[in-house]
Amino acid sequence: MTTALDIFRALADATRLRILALVRRMELSVGELAQVLEQSQPRVSRHVKILCDAGLTERRKEGSWVFVTLGESDRVRPILSAFDRWSEDGVDPELEQDFASLEAVRRDRTAAAAQWFESHAGEWDAIRSLHIAESEVEAAMLEALGETSLSRLVDIGTGTGRILELFAPQSDSAIGIDRSSEMLRLARAKLSERGLTHAELRQADFYALPIAGETADAAVLHHVLHFAQQPESVIAEAARVLEPGGRLLIVDFAPHQREELRTRDAHARLGFSDEQVLGWFVEAGLFPVRTETLEGGELTVKLWLGRKAGQPGIKRNAA
Repeated sequence: MTTALDIFRALADATRLRILALVRRMELSVGELAQVLEQSQPRVSRHVKILCDAGLTERRKEGSWVFVTLGESDRVRPILSAFDRWSEDGVDPELEQDFASLEAVRRDRTAAAAQWFESHAGEWDAIRSLHIAESEVEAAMLEALGETSLSRLVDIGTGTGRILELFAPQSDSAIGIDRSSEMLRLARAKLSERGLTHAELRQADFYALPIAGETADAAVLHHVLHFAQQPESVIAEAARVLEPGGRLLIVDFAPHQREELRTRDAHARLGFSDEQVLGWFVEAGLFPVRTETLEGGELTVKLWLGRKAGQPGIKRNAA
């Protein structure tokens, strides 16, 4: 049983305090922490172990990478509240430098993913064939959202626009969001061929959707979440644009060990567990409606459906 004394012992080191401040901002690998802190990986690993033993951080292994994130909220929240209270007069210069270095890590991740998307845009649909037949995935998605008409559909990370093709016919309006201009060019050509003139495309980031709050009744993340460095933030942003009673459908991989998908195909995460996704649903104000597992391919596909709290048609002020 970890005592208060154990926690304060763990915090009695400047490097460990810096680590806690960094992983509060985003989940980081041990190598990325070493890069930001300008220390060796073995030394950073020792500090991380002490924090983990005190329950202040947790380690999660994905293939050959080890990611570090905050520990359980009940244990960590009082420490973070104290940080905030003691920092009201300004951030320590050393932490400011750490945060600046962290932004460089974030930019490197984003640039690597963007470069991969631009160079593989034409192969996007083929890359999605690593799992069970796409037709079976799409059938499960249609069943999950049902055949009822949708007032406004948001496809986050639309890629070549396949999900818009699938759901736009039952939607009054639909919008596809993607960061890649090349992807949007391909999607635009495809939607034009299908005559889906009411489907709109916009270039934007999935962390900052160009959509007013509580204006959509359905949002989809189809094999997109594993590219996110902060998947919980993507889910929270998707929840923001949903009206009360609106639904978020996530399709992605179950946890796996296909390390080449990270190194070759820019996957930030090697799948997700039910516990992770459903926990993020709760944090975003969504309650779980449906979880489904589709096996049969090299990778297992999962479907998670969540619904935003509140009654349909009763909206708060837009965010």
